[in-house]
Amino acid sequence: MLRSTERFSTRVENYIKYRPSYPTEVLELMRVRCGLAATSTVADVGSGTGILTELLLETGATVFAIEPNKEMREAAERLLSDYGRFRSIDGTAEATTLPDASVDLITASQAFHWFDIQKARRELARVLRPRGWVVLIWNERPVDASAFLDEYDALLRRHAAEYDRVTNMRADEAKIREFFGRTPATAVFANRQTFDFAGLEGRLMSSSYAPEAGHPEHEPMIAGLRDLFDRHNRGGKVVFPYRTLVYLAQLA
Repeated sequence: MLRSTERFSTRVENYIKYRPSYPTEVLELMRVRCGLAATSTVADVGSGTGILTELLLETGATVFAIEPNKEMREAAERLLSDYGRFRSIDGTAEATTLPDASVDLITASQAFHWFDIQKARRELARVLRPRGWVVLIWNERPVDASAFLDEYDALLRRHAAEYDRVTNMRADEAKIREFFGRTPATAVFANRQTFDFAGLEGRLMSSSYAPEAGHPEHEPMIAGLRDLFDRHNRGGKVVFPYRTLVYLAQLA
């Protein structure tokens, strides 16, 4: 078991190439509901390689990308160096290093489930300006999964011991309500990726629970993935659908 801040150190390049972005509707929701604008200051907490950070920067906002993992943080610094309002911060949700009441909006995409909820709540309430918003985002698999995704899940349960534990802890609505101190507003948007086999393998290996080369389950898992792809691809591609879940509220 690796610490949450270390889990992605060896997966950065796959994360950059193969993790999904977020639908434009997510940014529009933040504009309408949370007041996101070019004048905003945003803390993107657990920002990783900067997938959401870049979308926020494209609105003109100043974005503090707070990421404890050195390799992921350095990747974001390399990829986003041309954005003048990008600020890279070596920090965590529990210790952002930001001044009191310094940001208008806090975002966390694919990250909240790694936070210590009570410590993060205290810290994020400290840095958030009055009437500021917090937005939590995940790309999750659809409820009505396809046969391909059902078999993909079964493959991971056979070979990745942590798969169920990590996936079950992500969009935990009880913990989300505990964090906000209220029931947040929610939204769901459709999202998808299309992969050839190399892309599908890269997407799998970007996940913290996937056994890496040298682990006894790695080669059987990749062989099973190859078989799965061969049976389900159409024209050399498979579709990987998501439902993008958004939870947003002001802290009670």
